[in-house]
Amino acid sequence: MFLLLKGGEVYTPKPIGKMDILTCNEKIIKIAENINPPDLPDVEVVDLSGYIIVPGFIDQHVHIAGGGGEGGPATRTPEINLTDLTRAGITTVVGLLGADGITRSMSALLAKARALEEEGLTAYIYTGAYELPTRTLTNSVRSDLVIIDKVLGTGEIAISDHRSAQPTMEDLTKLAAEARVGGLLGNKPGIVHLHVGDGVRGLTPIIDIVKKTEIPVTQFIPTHVNRIGHLFSQALEFLKMGGRIDLTSDIKPDENSKTALTPLNAVKKIIENNLPIENVTMSSDSNGSIPVFDENKKLIKVMVGSTLTLYRDLKEIIVKGILPLEQAIKIITENVAKILFLYPNKGYIKEDSDADFVILDNNLNISSVIARGKFMIKFNEIINKGMFEK
Repeated sequence: MFLLLKGGEVYTPKPIGKMDILTCNEKIIKIAENINPPDLPDVEVVDLSGYIIVPGFIDQHVHIAGGGGEGGPATRTPEINLTDLTRAGITTVVGLLGADGITRSMSALLAKARALEEEGLTAYIYTGAYELPTRTLTNSVRSDLVIIDKVLGTGEIAISDHRSAQPTMEDLTKLAAEARVGGLLGNKPGIVHLHVGDGVRGLTPIIDIVKKTEIPVTQFIPTHVNRIGHLFSQALEFLKMGGRIDLTSDIKPDENSKTALTPLNAVKKIIENNLPIENVTMSSDSNGSIPVFDENKKLIKVMVGSTLTLYRDLKEIIVKGILPLEQAIKIITENVAKILFLYPNKGYIKEDSDADFVILDNNLNISSVIARGKFMIKFNEIINKGMFEK
C-alpha cells in the first residue's frame, strides 16, 4: 500500500533537489527532504540515491489495439503488450485507430484501453479513424465525448494524405465543432488529433478553418509534422498562431523523404525561431505499421513502430545539449498532460498527483518505472507483465 522512494534527484519536471517521495493508493501523499517510514505494515522503502526521478511518460499516439493493413490482412499489426509500453517509460497512453477502421473497431480499442488499465497503466482513447464520416462508439463524436469516460477527443483523422477520405474544409469544420462541443459538455479536451501526410496541402485545411471560422487554433493537434520539410515550415507558422504541434519519434531523412526532420532537428529549429516549446509534444506512433511508398504511392515495404523510440529521441535532445532535462522532459510529460486535461494529476510530480514515475540512472537510461504507485520495472527487472506475456 505504501511506497517510500528515498534520496532521488527529483524533477517535477522542475528540479527540486534530492527528495523523498511517499505514495499510497496510487497517489503521492508527501514530498520532503527526509521522510521516515510510517509505522505501518506493508511499507516498501527503496533507496534511489544516485538516481533521477521524473514524471511518467505520456504517449498520446499508440495503436494499442493494432494498426496497419495497408498491404492487406497479413500486414495488420497485433495488439500491444503491457511491457512494450512500460519498457519505454510510458505510464499513460492514448490509443487510436488509423487507416483501417474496417477490420479494427472502436469497441475493441476501448476494450484494450480497459485491459491496460487492469494491468496497471492509465489508458485513454480517441474516437475515430482516418476516414470521414469517422468511426464512433455511439454514432456521434459529440456523444462519445460526453458519455464515454475514456474518450478524450477524435483522431487520428487523416488530411493531406493519399489514404485520407480527402475531407473538405466543411467536413473538418463540422467535425471540429462536434468535438469542441462534446469536449465542453464532457469536460474533456475535445481535440481533433490529425494525421498529416506529406501532401502539398499540409496544414492548409486547418489553418483556413482557424482563419475563417470561430473554431480556436487549440482545437487541433496535428501530428507527424516533422515528416517532410514543407509541412514542418507550416508547423512553425501554426505555432506562431498559438497552435500546438506533435512531433513523431523515429522520423529521419531517407531516400523517400530527404527533407524529413529528426525530433532533435525539429526542436532545434523551434528554439531558433523563438517559438514556445511548451506547445510542442512528441508521440511514438508505435505499434502501427510504417508503410513505405514510392513516388507513385505504391507500397514498397511495411515496418512496425516501436515505443522505445519515444524516449530514445527525447534523450538525444538532452544529451546533445539542445534542451536541458527539465525542459526536454516536458515534451513527453507536462506539455502532453496539459493538452489532454490530465495536468497536474499526470505529467507532474506533486503531492496529490498520481504516483507515476520514471527512474533514470546517471547515464539517463531508464532503470525503473512506477505506474499508479506500483513498480512495473524495478532496477531493469520487469516486475509486472501483461496477461498473455507470462
